[in-house]
Order: sequence, then structure tokens, then C-alpha cells
Amino acid sequence: MASENSFDIVSKVDLQEVSNAIQQALKEIHQRYDLKGSNSNIELEGKEALILTSADDYKLKAVTDVLQTKLVKRNVPLKALEYGKIEPAAGSTVRQRVTMQQGIPTEKAREIVKAIKDSKKKVQASIQGDFVRVSGKDRDSLQEIIALLKGKDFGIDMQFTNYRSN
Repeated sequence: MASENSFDIVSKVDLQEVSNAIQQALKEIHQRYDLKGSNSNIELEGKEALILTSADDYKLKAVTDVLQTKLVKRNVPLKALEYGKIEPAAGSTVRQRVTMQQGIPTEKAREIVKAIKDSKKKVQASIQGDFVRVSGKDRDSLQEIIALLKGKDFGIDMQFTNYRSN
């Protein structure tokens, strides 16, 4: 009777926490003396992007710092954010688009699977759309894989979910 254990490696951002962090950041931005009258704003665009606007580059940097502080307090990983270039916007303001990582890109998934195969553990890793499923006979080898992956930097935020033992 061989039992099969498995877990999923995912990269997701909790949009409710992001929304809460944006509300807190906006509240602080509107109260801060150095950002008063700078028309600074943070908008959530769909499920995968944020739009930051401000009067100039320095104020935009301050808005970014405030937002990052609030995101960290709400346990939203900063690795999941990818900042675009700063571009001029209407009314002599600047705008920056920040995309949020939802799901593991195929290239990163292949790197993860390769790292798991190179570890020579008796587990199987398979790419299932935007996440990677790892399965094996014993729990210890799965936990060793989790430790191995936490020790490596793939440039994305990873969560280990759906841990099952049948």
C-alpha cells in the first residue's frame, strides 16, 4: 500500500490585503506634509496592476516607500511586485505602473522543476498551468524539497500550499 503525498508551489498575491494596504497608504499620503498638494494617488487596476501617480520623481519615490511599508505590514511579498519605468502623465505629473505576480511563469516553473530534479530526491515535479505540483512517497523528502527551494532565489515569491497525504 503505497501512499502518495503532494504539495503545490504557487505564487499568488492576496488582493484583499493589497487593497487594504493601498487604503492605508493613501491615508498616510494625504496626511504627510511633504506630499500635500502633490496629487499623489495609488490605484488598483484589475487584478494584476497598480498605478502610482505623483507630482515628480521624488514624490513618486516617497509614495512607493509608503506603499511598500504598508504592504510589508500586511504580509504582501515585495518580490511579487515588478516596477515599470516612470513616465510623464497629464497635468505635469509622473506615473508608474506596478504589475503583481499572479502564478508562476513557465520559465521560472522550469527552473524550479530542474532544481528539484537536480536534488536527486525521490519526488516527481510537474508543471500544472501556473503552479508546480510536487509528489513523492514519503513526507520527509517533500519537506526537504521545500527547504531546498526556500534556500534558493528564483526571483519570485513562492508559497507552498495544498499539502496532502493520501
